[in-house]
Amino acid sequence: MRMEKLYLLIMISICFILCIPTNNAQMPGFVSLDCGGKKNFTDSIGLEWKSDQRFSFGKRAKISVPNEIRRQYMSVRYFPADTRKYCCTLDVNPLTRYLIRTTFLYGNFDDKNVFPKFDISLGATHWSTIVISDANTIEVRELIFLTNSSTISVCLYNATTGQPFISTIELRPLRGTSYYTEYETEFFLAVSARINFGAYSQDPVRYPDDPFDRLWLSDSLQKPNYLLNVAPGTKKVSTNMPINVDKDERPPEKVMQTAVVGTNGSLTYRLNLDGFPGFGWAVFYFAEIEDLSPNDTRKFRLLVPGMPDLGKATVDIQDNAQGKFQLYEPGYTNISFPFAFNFGFGSASGSTRGPLLNAIEINKYLKITPGSIDASVMASLVSQHSSSLWAKEGGDPCLPVPWSWLQCNSDPQPKIISIILSKKNLAGSIPLEFTKLQGLAEIWLDGNAFAGPIPDFTACNDLKIIHLENNRLTGEMPSSLTNLPKLEELYVQGNMLSGTIPSGLLLKKNLVFNYTGNPDLDKERSKGYSTSIIIGISVGAAVLFLAIVILCLLCRKRNGKGTPGEAKN
Repeated sequence: MRMEKLYLLIMISICFILCIPTNNAQMPGFVSLDCGGKKNFTDSIGLEWKSDQRFSFGKRAKISVPNEIRRQYMSVRYFPADTRKYCCTLDVNPLTRYLIRTTFLYGNFDDKNVFPKFDISLGATHWSTIVISDANTIEVRELIFLTNSSTISVCLYNATTGQPFISTIELRPLRGTSYYTEYETEFFLAVSARINFGAYSQDPVRYPDDPFDRLWLSDSLQKPNYLLNVAPGTKKVSTNMPINVDKDERPPEKVMQTAVVGTNGSLTYRLNLDGFPGFGWAVFYFAEIEDLSPNDTRKFRLLVPGMPDLGKATVDIQDNAQGKFQLYEPGYTNISFPFAFNFGFGSASGSTRGPLLNAIEINKYLKITPGSIDASVMASLVSQHSSSLWAKEGGDPCLPVPWSWLQCNSDPQPKIISIILSKKNLAGSIPLEFTKLQGLAEIWLDGNAFAGPIPDFTACNDLKIIHLENNRLTGEMPSSLTNLPKLEELYVQGNMLSGTIPSGLLLKKNLVFNYTGNPDLDKERSKGYSTSIIIGISVGAAVLFLAIVILCLLCRKRNGKGTPGEAKN
């Protein structure tokens, strides 16, 4: 028994050790795509990069940028500058919070020196406009979101200059309630600023120092409009002591081991916030990392011009965090931020030490676009044709731009109004998903190899045009077609239909109806109706002629008798 317990203890220990990520093994659930890359590799910090086979479209290009040696930035995938969208679909766990990061390093991949400008979306929601202004600078976009399905799609579209392209896509699952907001079913969090104050160098802090691989930019970074108006007396401080960060957003310990202190009693900064003005979510991170004497106090207030309410609460880090080297992170979940954000901290009355700041995060609320009404129906359709190129466009069928083979109306939550899949080498039965598109007005499936019967389109009350010609359809013409009140064109020629044509189709006014080339389609009924019409017209004409003759005779007879008082010859 003792040996069995010892064996079990050893196995549990081994499993525990294997489940702890090391510097050479990435966290479970990480996805890192090297867009344009052809081979998988592991980088110097232990991230496993995969080639971009998930993209069904686009081309690869090599780039070379001075002082850039990271392999994931030596290639791009680029796409035509047309009206389509180009998407990469990723598998995710439903009801899980993720950080997604996309990067763009132009590097003059097209040898044209034309800086691209294009849009990026997450599913149906417009995420950002990518504007390249320097061929050698990496543009980064990050988003925090809660999944509601098992896949997500990152899409590029709407290039106004140059060609849309992408360098990397990184997907990182977050932990527990980190970044929870009460609005997360209505809004994504678009990351605008994540700054490490008191940083040792200009390099960002990321994985493995941050187990969730967030990018914490250094406050020493040199770039335009970044952390201006720094107050005199601002000093960097640091510690090697461990910091307890295991709560809330869990900032990395390395970030919390550095800070800035306003030795003259104040800290001030001006920061341009990408994506703003708008409403946002902000967190300030504090940990007392300096040795304070028993007589020292550090108390201060947040100072934001035009927002006096934010400065009402006094920050006392050791008191708020309940000790030294403990995390305290007051959050502001719904604030209206300007583009140029001025903020600072001022010492409170009686404080002997100036304010201290370790880090800051500011995210913008990005309204989630719910997507088209027919999204779930079309998802079911394309999943059955996953090997077909036409079914790999990804994203929402209508938003932010429609798939190349369909059209949608302009409603805020649009419906599909046209399906255009002519001559796509499609086979099997006509998908029943098409019959569930209640806004459908046109369907073009001609020139394929569809077999089986014509389905019931009764639910498509707006259907005007049906093109099913030159397939291999069998069975009878469904009488349900006569129930489509707006039907104007019906083309079924060149199939193998049989039976008789419903009379309602033959008598329908203003219907262009072509059913030739169906040898077993019975047209006798149509002849019968034509004969009846001809006979009816002939009989009517004969009766009319006879009535006219009788009327003439009566008139002549009456004229022969004359009238009273008329002279006779």
